[in-house]
Amino acid sequence: MQILMTVLKWSALLVLIASLLEALLFTLRPTGERYDWQATALSVADFLVRQYPLEWLLPLAFWTHAMDWIWQHRLWTLPMQDWRSWIACFLVQEFCYYWYHRAAHRIRWFWCTHAVHHSPAQLNLSAAYRFGWTGRPTGTLVPFMLAPLLGMPPRIILMMLSLNLLYQFWLHATWIPRLGPLEWVFNTPSAHRVHHACNVEYLDCNYGGVLIIFDRLFGTYRAEKRDVVLRFGLVKPLHPRHLLHLEFFEWQALAKDMRTSGDWTTRLAYLWKPPGWAADGKGTMTEELHRLEQLRERK
Repeated sequence: MQILMTVLKWSALLVLIASLLEALLFTLRPTGERYDWQATALSVADFLVRQYPLEWLLPLAFWTHAMDWIWQHRLWTLPMQDWRSWIACFLVQEFCYYWYHRAAHRIRWFWCTHAVHHSPAQLNLSAAYRFGWTGRPTGTLVPFMLAPLLGMPPRIILMMLSLNLLYQFWLHATWIPRLGPLEWVFNTPSAHRVHHACNVEYLDCNYGGVLIIFDRLFGTYRAEKRDVVLRFGLVKPLHPRHLLHLEFFEWQALAKDMRTSGDWTTRLAYLWKPPGWAADGKGTMTEELHRLEQLRERK
């Protein structure tokens, strides 16, 4: 336990150093596409502001207190001295992460924060820590409330979630090939490249954290195809001019849609409907994009 906490303590520095080393290598030994230093600078700025000023201004206190309250009213208690309880905590945390991540793509309220992570048009290690500033106050921990209800200590779940996110750092590398049989069980760089791709056929898939098994179980897994050139970023490309534009562009779009809606039912629908939904039926939800793509292929 102490070793894990030490790893987490130093992980922020290690992640920054590793991503900058990758940037230097790609700059000194170009492989075709020019390395986007501006995007990396925005990712570093997002990380530093979130890690330090916002850590103090927007603490997780409300949500951790909620988890503690549920823990006090848990259905039963897992014996954490038993190794099987640790396995159970890991699997439940992975299950909760899968549904949180899926919600972050399919519910616009959560997407407004998560879109920041998907905004880079070039996938590299620096994109791994571009999370956005509004995740904490908007309830990203809500799906994880199941764990303490089932008798899993909140501090253990939060620690495993931190390790989950740390594991995902290396998944943002484009230079690591497919990993054979590991692709069946674990989330890998290949699976995560597909997740970050904005190709229509790859939208909304591969939500897993450490494991990919829940994607396979719930039908959201897509394998990387050798004959498909991956394009990264958002369906509507974003070229942020400055950090505040990056952090709040999707919140501004949501506010505009709600402001121009005719009634409160429609306004609230924009909060929980998928990104791209439009009240007039002329939106760009993933399902609509898939349908248009199929029509083009038939022609």
